[in-house]
Amino acid sequence: MSRGAPVRARPNPVTPWPGSWQPLGARYRTDPDGTRGTNFALWAPDAEAVELCVFDDAGQESRHPLTERTFQTWHGFLPGVLPGTRYGYRVHGRWDPWTGARWNPAKLLLDPYARAVDGDYTADDAVCSSVRNWPERDVADTVRDNRDSAPYVPKAVVVHDDDDWYDDQRPKTPWAETVIYELHVKGFTMRHPGIPPELRGTYAGLAHPAAIEYLTGLGVTAVELLPVHQYVSEDHLQQRGLTNYWGYNTLGFFAPHGGYSASGTRGQQVGEFKRMVRALHAAGIEVILDVVYNHTAEGGVAGPALSLRGIDNGGYYRLDRSRRWYADYTGCGNTLDTRQPHTVRLITDSLRYWVTEMGVDGFRFDLAAALARGSDGVEMHHPFLGAVSQDPVLSRVKLIAEPWDIGAGGYQVGGFPPLWAEWNDKYRDAVRDFWRGARPDVRELGYRLSGSSDLYQRGGRRPYASVNFVTAHDGFTLRDLVSYNDKHNEANGEDNRDGTGDNRSWNCGAEGETADPAVRELRHRQLRNLMTTLLLSTGVPMLTAGDELGRTQGGNNNAYCQDDETSWLDWSLLDQPEWRELSELTARLIRLRREHPVLRQRAFFSGRAAVPGGERDLAWFTTRGREMTESDWFTPTGVLGMLLSGTAMSERDQHGHALTDDSFLLLLNAGDQPTPFVLPGEPWASDYESVVDTGQARTPPTWHPALTSVTVRGRSARLLRVTGDHGRFSPTGP
Repeated sequence: MSRGAPVRARPNPVTPWPGSWQPLGARYRTDPDGTRGTNFALWAPDAEAVELCVFDDAGQESRHPLTERTFQTWHGFLPGVLPGTRYGYRVHGRWDPWTGARWNPAKLLLDPYARAVDGDYTADDAVCSSVRNWPERDVADTVRDNRDSAPYVPKAVVVHDDDDWYDDQRPKTPWAETVIYELHVKGFTMRHPGIPPELRGTYAGLAHPAAIEYLTGLGVTAVELLPVHQYVSEDHLQQRGLTNYWGYNTLGFFAPHGGYSASGTRGQQVGEFKRMVRALHAAGIEVILDVVYNHTAEGGVAGPALSLRGIDNGGYYRLDRSRRWYADYTGCGNTLDTRQPHTVRLITDSLRYWVTEMGVDGFRFDLAAALARGSDGVEMHHPFLGAVSQDPVLSRVKLIAEPWDIGAGGYQVGGFPPLWAEWNDKYRDAVRDFWRGARPDVRELGYRLSGSSDLYQRGGRRPYASVNFVTAHDGFTLRDLVSYNDKHNEANGEDNRDGTGDNRSWNCGAEGETADPAVRELRHRQLRNLMTTLLLSTGVPMLTAGDELGRTQGGNNNAYCQDDETSWLDWSLLDQPEWRELSELTARLIRLRREHPVLRQRAFFSGRAAVPGGERDLAWFTTRGREMTESDWFTPTGVLGMLLSGTAMSERDQHGHALTDDSFLLLLNAGDQPTPFVLPGEPWASDYESVVDTGQARTPPTWHPALTSVTVRGRSARLLRVTGDHGRFSPTGP
């Protein structure tokens, strides 16, 4: 069935030349005879006809049928089409939703390979391929809507790119030396006083010296950008006057989001993004993109027809057995079908483009388990994972999996193959539980502090397979983690039903902001505890932007639709001594980590001596100064001592020489009361220097010759460096 008058075709004054079937997308070129124009190629294997639709500056559309078809790809060269030209496709074919066929030429479709996108998406009913308001709701998705969607959807843009990156120097930071800073392009720059107002919220703003100076001063080695692929806001958000701020609703896998461009959206966003990457690289900072390939902005069957649905619905999306509905493993209405070779090609082509032409250094894959789903669940020998592992470009960049989806068997922490790192939520939960006093013993914490060998040692993986984090964009900020027991998401307009209720948080005695000095002091101590634990753990630490400043979202743990001061970093916090001290501690911990390889091990601890009769590389101690036994690990306690030996490391430098470093003793006390620790003596140490004490806001380095015990304040941590004969460091040395 169909409803509405069919869209009338406009004249097509120029007939496309045959052109080439590859590469896919729109590529501007000059032919040998001097003719300038653009080659268009669209994979649409089961389409009956394809029209290329070109829009002039006034928005007038002209249609040009593509008559050439090679290897399932429709193609043509259109003379006179120059960079900056806007275009889209109308694809003709069968309308039979009962079998998954949803072709509808009334809907203007975005080129999946579009490298720039211009214009906004408007949630009008005409954007849907079927009739949304059909009286019989149970069959509404089977009634074709013939209204033209062009006025309400973004257009692809022809881009000319002759940039060869000859002057770019990638930092190529080794995994073990990486410190990740997860940030939002707009949120990080929008309120920064050192960034000119016209550049705030943009790629150019992030490239500004004021932004880069802060990042280098903090000491992070990589920024992980929340989604910058072109995205749109869902209908339900637009109807509530909100937007998708985080960007996990991708429309174009090749296009940098135009909303973050200060220079324009007719291709200028591409150059601006590249200049941002260059500026970060010049400062020694890598760029990692948070990418969403598990689903698209088209949603379920009642969602808009914007691109893939109208090109080949069954070729791009996972359909259920009925073929009418989508198999949804993402919670977003659809799931891309990576069992299909062309879907794998689309994703890997996109990834290679961002590496080779846009300069990025790695990717964090949202709901990565969905990308590895075969016909019988998540498969670690999946074609997508195989394609990435053997790709000469992609196998050389940083690959981070969010190792789960919402489907059965979707939780895969520790399950991804070599080359992949993973967000380690077991680390997050163990550290949160320890410091809020919810763990009966320290077994879980011991694994997490030392690199999570129980998860990652199999298959030849390394400790840096574990991306350690306490907070991320999704959930409480670090400050809110110690200020709220419950979520407060009322501003999202969903009656506080959205967002997880399992926060593993503790408000320290008062819900939300308080003037109580005892509660405030305890909260700051907890913040120092969490930051210290994160940056002294083996693995790759990931900080969430603003946590080191005390950023708060007022208890909102799902601020995905809050494009305002709720989410933007408040840089004025640095003017307050209590928050400036937290930022300074964070920078000092990162610097300490950078200077000491014993704190960023490239191999798992063995618990054995590197040489006969020598120290073991890792030892655990009770408060009595004796090594822990098996029964100690099962004893209820909130205290733990961990000694990392810098003289027993198994690593070698580039010349094959054994690495040596200082040795460190980390003491953690999650209990309420001060706890005396007897310090390990011979053969472990004789003298100690106090390096970090979270029981106080500032910790001046203090040498303690012949020190035999220290008292660790309740809910605090201390880091001691071994000095004298047992450490490289000498308080009287240089």
